[in-house]
Amino acid sequence: MPAKSTMMLGNVEGDLEVGEHAVVKGMGTPPAIKVDGTIFCAGHNRFECNVGAESLEAEGNVTVHGDLDVKENIEVEDGSLEVYGKMNARDIDVDDKLYVSMDLNAQDINAGGSLNVDGRVEAKEIDVGGTFETKGRLKAKNVDVGGTVVADAEVDLETLDVGGKVMIAGGRIGEIDVGGSFESAGPLEFGSIDVGGTVNVRGNSKGEDIEVGGSFRSEGNIEFNRIEVGGKVEIRGAATGSELEVGGNAEVGSLKLARELEVGGRISSSGEIAAKNIEVGGSLEAERATAEEHVEIGGSVDTAEGLRAHSINVGRHGEVRGDLRADEVEIGRNACVENIYGKRIFLGSGSSANSMYGEEIAIESHCHVTGEIQYTHEIRVEREASLAKPPQKVSKLLF
Repeated sequence: MPAKSTMMLGNVEGDLEVGEHAVVKGMGTPPAIKVDGTIFCAGHNRFECNVGAESLEAEGNVTVHGDLDVKENIEVEDGSLEVYGKMNARDIDVDDKLYVSMDLNAQDINAGGSLNVDGRVEAKEIDVGGTFETKGRLKAKNVDVGGTVVADAEVDLETLDVGGKVMIAGGRIGEIDVGGSFESAGPLEFGSIDVGGTVNVRGNSKGEDIEVGGSFRSEGNIEFNRIEVGGKVEIRGAATGSELEVGGNAEVGSLKLARELEVGGRISSSGEIAAKNIEVGGSLEAERATAEEHVEIGGSVDTAEGLRAHSINVGRHGEVRGDLRADEVEIGRNACVENIYGKRIFLGSGSSANSMYGEEIAIESHCHVTGEIQYTHEIRVEREASLAKPPQKVSKLLF
């Protein structure tokens, strides 16, 4: 076809060469063109019909007002491809922008600029240099995008690697690696999440490992193996997993861990906090807290139903509201606690307590005990300690 010409075609045997700025119209109802070989476009071409071919090659922009069905490859150099209909191909490589108004199906999709699809997308590999947006369901093995991903419907992916921002409706993703922020508007099933900035997940979610440089927020229940967050964690529902490590503060509805809880700042819960070991640099606030083995608190504890563990250590100047129950309880200097129940209890110099019940009790100087003291084996009280009542040795402790 000559440049700047308009031609009506039906079935074409062999290849079709379309000159620059030429327009192709199809035959039949609906209008269509079928090329047995390859369509070669010189650029700035428009097809006013459904298009079928073995392959398509172009230098410059191509627009198809209809469906585009290519058995093999589509390659557009130095231009964009716009399809106002459905699009099928094996491999697609477009230097600039690829737009499809309906569904897109391919093995490999490569868009140097952006990929925009108003329908569903199904592919094996998707590689986009800039922005990838889809309004329909997205299913692919691997998605690699340099800029932003927006998926308005559920996704089903093995891997998602994005340099900037991700916003999806929910779904399933095996591995998530995002440089900026990640947001799921619905329930998410995942293998691993590695995000440099922030993560926000709505709905109930389930997965394995989460690593976030900034902040993590879940607005529903979440099941996981390990969460490591450099900044803040906020979980509105119940969190169940193995390990949680937070550099800053954490807010949870309830938390149940098989192994470690480590928080650099403050952790608060409207329900229960349970783990094998608990280490908090700042404060812990919960309805109740339980550890199978050890609890170490650098700042304060506030529980309605108490803190239980095998051993409890409260740091210097710590403040505890609620009972402490453990085999071994050690209170640092100048701390303030309420009732202590344990086998071996140590109250550091200058600290105060309400009542103490233990097998072996040691009270250093300048301590104040305002309630009763009961012990079964041994007690050691240094001089200048203030006791409201004399210690009472009993045969059995009632707890």
